[in-house]
Amino acid sequence: MSVILQLMSESIEYIKQHIQTLRSTIDLHNYRYYVLDDPTIPDAEFDSMMRELEHIEQEHPQLVTLDSPTQRVGAVPLKAFAQVTHRQPMLSLSNAFSTAEVEAFDRRICEGLSASCVEYAVEPKFDGLAVSLSYEWGVFTKGATRGDGYTGEDITANLKTVRSIPLSLRVNNPPALLEIRGEVLMLKADFLALNLRQQARGEKLFANPRNAAAGSLRQLDPSVTASRRLAFFAYGLGEYDDLNVPCDTHDHVMTYLASLHFPVARECGVVQGTSGLLAYFQQIGDLRDQLPYDIDGVVYKVNAIEQQQQLGYVSRAPRFAIAHKFPAQEAMTELIGIEVQVGRTGALTPVARLNPVFVGGVTVTNATLHNADEIARKDVRVGDTVVVRRAGDVIPEIVSVVPEKRSTGAPVFAMPDHCPACGARAIRLPNETVSRCTGGLFCPAQRKQAILHFASRRAMDIEGLGEKLVDQMVDNAIIRTPADLYRLGLAALANLERMAEKSASNLLQAIENSKHTTLTRFVYALGIRNVGEATAKDLAIHLGSLDRLMAADSERLQQVSDIGPIVAESIVDFFAEAHNREVIEQLRASGVQWLEHEEKLDSKIQALPLSGKTFVLTGTLPTLSREQAKEKIELLGGKVSGSVSKKTDYVVAGSDPGSKYDKAVNLGITVLDEAGLLTMLQ
Repeated sequence: MSVILQLMSESIEYIKQHIQTLRSTIDLHNYRYYVLDDPTIPDAEFDSMMRELEHIEQEHPQLVTLDSPTQRVGAVPLKAFAQVTHRQPMLSLSNAFSTAEVEAFDRRICEGLSASCVEYAVEPKFDGLAVSLSYEWGVFTKGATRGDGYTGEDITANLKTVRSIPLSLRVNNPPALLEIRGEVLMLKADFLALNLRQQARGEKLFANPRNAAAGSLRQLDPSVTASRRLAFFAYGLGEYDDLNVPCDTHDHVMTYLASLHFPVARECGVVQGTSGLLAYFQQIGDLRDQLPYDIDGVVYKVNAIEQQQQLGYVSRAPRFAIAHKFPAQEAMTELIGIEVQVGRTGALTPVARLNPVFVGGVTVTNATLHNADEIARKDVRVGDTVVVRRAGDVIPEIVSVVPEKRSTGAPVFAMPDHCPACGARAIRLPNETVSRCTGGLFCPAQRKQAILHFASRRAMDIEGLGEKLVDQMVDNAIIRTPADLYRLGLAALANLERMAEKSASNLLQAIENSKHTTLTRFVYALGIRNVGEATAKDLAIHLGSLDRLMAADSERLQQVSDIGPIVAESIVDFFAEAHNREVIEQLRASGVQWLEHEEKLDSKIQALPLSGKTFVLTGTLPTLSREQAKEKIELLGGKVSGSVSKKTDYVVAGSDPGSKYDKAVNLGITVLDEAGLLTMLQ
């Protein structure tokens, strides 16, 4: 008996470990899908893992935990946006993948309602991003993502750029509150046009319309969202205070939403029983490739709202609804070559060239291979017979290799160690999955991105040099590197589209003004991999001059605060490229300059005069900008905070200081004017 108990114990322990592995993997892919908008596995593979986890937890309910992915709705909200708590949870749907599962769903519904046949509202399952739109007294006031179902991201400004979303309701007596639930997506035609633009600019292509819509909708700059055509379709309601809302059926609710000018899928309908559900699934499946948008299945909902309320919810999904998912679309073909493309940020991406094959409604000739790790994991080789999956995606991927069809001696693929576009060294840093070109300032594939970053507000701050203008200048071979900006003449600019003589003169003056900068800004403007503003500032403070920075080895760089071996290696590799150093010398020769100072030991070794002191800036200073004052304080080791607390050492106040000044006085914190600050800095 003891042997049996031991075997049972070991079996349970194995199941626990397997569950934990599944949960960790699912959480990772949830994060990549919902937060990073960068999925690395097909939906079918993710669904398979979820179904396996659900099955194990059903078999062993004692192992279910509150943090299991089966108990969650979506993913953690992105911290870059304000948080929104949903008035009613935005729950996800359970999935069905087979006729048997649909029959079981209908059987559960009938048993729960004590009915022999139930009426269902049916609609396509959009492959986009679920959102909630709140209207107060008829005016659109707030829009949010689903997030984790209970808390989402405030993306109101971005949603206002989606032209199919009404900004106000066309009704005589608007309700105090009406919350619309629906999906933001990108139509197929708009997705193709976007990827053509991305390709022309040498930028990363989006994997599919869903990925493009999610990435566009969650931009921190609403103008980026506005530049990409997004669509919205309503599919239900959240909280509302509206006596006009139909209370009888979901079908009538959808008609009501259409009357308010919300887009509603034309393919919605009402059917009876299992036979009606399966017939609708077949009908939409036949229409799938002809629809203007991507779908990954259909949705079935009990039509009568009273019956919905009677059936209720489980922890993460309604009992009265289910999503019937389409199977992934796959085909076999020959891999005839692997081409390495260079993206706008220098990332090297392998792309499979295929013998043409018809899959998912289109003829496929290319497929993504993601990165070298994925190629090695799947052991993909030129000449292999491969399984290609489209699953509704415009850019397909290679799922697997058919090993028994491989030719003897097929070579293992290796990523190039030099950039195919410029010949600079290509390196892969630890903990990264992609190789990157180190020729950032001169690589043709990275030109536009390098120049835009160089001119950005927190770098060289060249006002008026935007994306469209950079596109024109690079495409017309007027500029090749950031150094060429300082050789521009009025004639070259005035001939560009939408560039009048006055605009050209203003841009030339902005370029001239940018010559007087700081070492921090210049280092940041170079676009060195892994060197952001904070790191550029630390390098400027502790090394004091560009020449010392360019000559520093990895060991010296790691003596600077918060710089480890990976960042140090990025810096050394960047300055090791002769072409990068040549562009820098050209910039200096053009008159770009900054103040330099003696090299300082890192604050870990020798404390700077203001080390450990926290400052808060408030109001308008007479001569210094907020950025200049902050830079001077940080140069001497001080920290600048945005809020006053007991840990604040000094508050620097200008005119109209506001509540921060009052709080400083109440806490007894020393208040300085600009003159007092400058005296301290001296």
